[in-house]
Amino acid sequence: MRAEHKSKTGGLTAAGRRHFKRTEGANLKSQLSSGTNPRRISFAARFAGMKGPMKDEKGRPTRKALALKKWGFGSVEAARNFARRHKKS
Repeated sequence: MRAEHKSKTGGLTAAGRRHFKRTEGANLKSQLSSGTNPRRISFAARFAGMKGPMKDEKGRPTRKALALKKWGFGSVEAARNFARRHKKS
């Protein structure tokens, strides 16, 4: 993936979403930073189980950390708690 497809603040740019639609047929949507939309709950559940550091060896936030922040979560634990609170049984 080219640099112009990645947002510096996390996730994909509009150009990145268009690229994946064109090349892979994916219908990607932008992030939701608040509310209890099922997409946001699903994102929180997926990222709550992701392994990997929140900072790289130079102390910069990883793509995982940036994505969590973009979706409105400060940490993996915050995403996990949100997913647990809003999951449908």
